Amino acid sequence: MAKFKISKKISTALINSLSAGVVPRVGVEHIAVGREKELKSLLQNLEDIGEGVAAFRFIIGNYGSGKSFLLQLIRSRAMEQGFVVADADLSSERRLAGSNNEGLATYRELMSRLATKTRPDGGALVAVLEGWINKIQQEVVTETGMYPNDNGFDDKVESKIREVVQYIEDLVHGFDFGSIIIAYWRGYRLDNDELKNAAMRWLRGEFTTKIEAKAALGVRVIIDDESWYDYIKLLAKFVAEIGYKGLLILVDEAVNLYQISTTVTREKNYNRLLAMFNDTMQCKAEHLGIVVGGTTKFLEDPNRGLFADQAWRRRTKESRFVAQAGVQEYLGPVIRLNPLTEEEIITLLQRLTEIHAVNFGYEKTLTNSNLQEFVKEIVNRLGAEALLTPGEIVRDFMSVLNILYQNPKIVFTELIHGSKFRLTVVGKDADIDEDDAAQFSL
Repeated sequence: MAKFKISKKISTALINSLSAGVVPRVGVEHIAVGREKELKSLLQNLEDIGEGVAAFRFIIGNYGSGKSFLLQLIRSRAMEQGFVVADADLSSERRLAGSNNEGLATYRELMSRLATKTRPDGGALVAVLEGWINKIQQEVVTETGMYPNDNGFDDKVESKIREVVQYIEDLVHGFDFGSIIIAYWRGYRLDNDELKNAAMRWLRGEFTTKIEAKAALGVRVIIDDESWYDYIKLLAKFVAEIGYKGLLILVDEAVNLYQISTTVTREKNYNRLLAMFNDTMQCKAEHLGIVVGGTTKFLEDPNRGLFADQAWRRRTKESRFVAQAGVQEYLGPVIRLNPLTEEEIITLLQRLTEIHAVNFGYEKTLTNSNLQEFVKEIVNRLGAEALLTPGEIVRDFMSVLNILYQNPKIVFTELIHGSKFRLTVVGKDADIDEDDAAQFSL
């Protein structure tokens, strides 16, 4: 049997993340189990986005069902395929709209986490712009035989840059966006770091007053809480024009919108989300994908969830035919994450066992019977009626692997059946009622 292959860097990152109950940002493909249909549907969205259309999907599931994991998996695939990707978790400080620039805070987070295949850890905005400028310079060299120090070379480059900018100037706020791109080029051309930095600050939404922006860049507008989504659409169009497949935006923890106590503020956020949804579904945006991760209550609660709004209910409610057939529908706007089967969970534990053994350089000793015994013990402790999710067992299983590796004399069966073995119980969390206290989360 061939030995499982994975780099030390990736295996260490996976083990550290999973042991801490955190969804890994790298290596997720090594532990992708049981979500093939969901992933296939999202990959089809990427193909469509690459062709110039837009897409919007919700990933809905209970805590520990794998929402964040699936978001990270599609993030990784998108970068591999040549997309620019940005992700952000919503919180009390980061929303889609608010009275204290909470929407702008989300935009700033997305810009700081902008990533590409060559810059997967974020902060890729400068690399995207300068990579494009370098590409244009190479084209000018090839087409004209001129070199960067030749008279007229920079004029040729600027002419090509303006050709791209013209494609976005007709969009809302497109002229100002284009002006900033030109300003960055001029800073690059003149080796003027102050001008380049000012352009980057503007693109990242860091100017707080129009007066400040006009003094630094000559533009009379700034990105603010009301306009930030327009600039997301502009960025998507821009990156597609300069050679990327498009822009993929991943927004997790949408339950934080559900938790907003003030009805007016909550509805304002839901309305902003609806505008984004309508834009993409009606193809008013190009080369843009938006994927939002949220809990079932965020979507379906008739009092505070999206279903409280008839417009949202009409767009996202499951078809009666899907309900009657008792099947899962993967092409609609909502992807619902059902629990993994026991076989799929066993496969996941096998992968984790192999990764742990390779990382620490030992021969794995746990058998399939051991893994089945572990799952049975978890089910017994949770209760037979509990829906088993990856998050309910992964962190505890990683803890077991760590203990066995560090303490070779400990017997697996005695460890998991012992009275000292405690499951990781989530404390009072965002969307968990008291009667859900037995739930567990990754």
